[in-house]
Amino acid sequence: MNNPNKPLIQITNVSKIYKLDEVEVRALDDISLSMDRGEYSALIGPSGSGKSTLMNTLGCLDRPTNGSYLLDGVEVVSMNRDDRARIRNRQIGFVFQNFNLLARTSALENVELPLLYGPVMSARQRRDRAKELLSLVGLSDRLDHHPGQLSGGQQQRVAIARALSAEPSILMGDEPTGNLDSRTSREVIELFRKLNEQRNLTVILVTHDLAVARHARRNIVLRDGKIIADTTDHDSAALALKQSQELV
Repeated sequence: MNNPNKPLIQITNVSKIYKLDEVEVRALDDISLSMDRGEYSALIGPSGSGKSTLMNTLGCLDRPTNGSYLLDGVEVVSMNRDDRARIRNRQIGFVFQNFNLLARTSALENVELPLLYGPVMSARQRRDRAKELLSLVGLSDRLDHHPGQLSGGQQQRVAIARALSAEPSILMGDEPTGNLDSRTSREVIELFRKLNEQRNLTVILVTHDLAVARHARRNIVLRDGKIIADTTDHDSAALALKQSQELV
């Protein structure tokens, strides 16, 4: 594990097939993709393009129908559900559009929660770690506030702190700015950028918003379960997205 000379993520000929009323739907269609440690990528595409399925696959939330997925050199496809959960808990942090915070729990306790399921830590260690992370995201003065007492942007910052609690190598965001206004969206995306640059954290965002995608160094555009563009040129990605939307 943790070989800097190999891609952190390597998927080869991956497909995901669902059966709906006896009809096969290829959510992912023979995709191959690699990502190095410390990359900042955006998965973009119209609704139904396969970007969320790809994120679920990369995040070990779902297993592809066929193909290979090496995460830090370890084959994920052959793992059972429990093994995938273990590697997910070690390697990956998730941030969702709806924050997914516990409403009756303070910001500090929300961030502490994942630490209960990792390596053994004392209550003091968990609390100190949660304080450190909330300070990192600019919320050291909101430790005891419940989600209902926080703005949407602050709630998303708590969610990011929680996602970082187990020190993952990958931070994934599923439409992380979808419920935020434009100013707050920019602040949250700036936080993703800083985490990527300062901690060499691999960041993967799923978004339909080109303004969000432009902050990533790499744009991966999907349509009908296939990658139709994989580029660091944002204008090329925008053109590919526009063309894919016109075909919907």
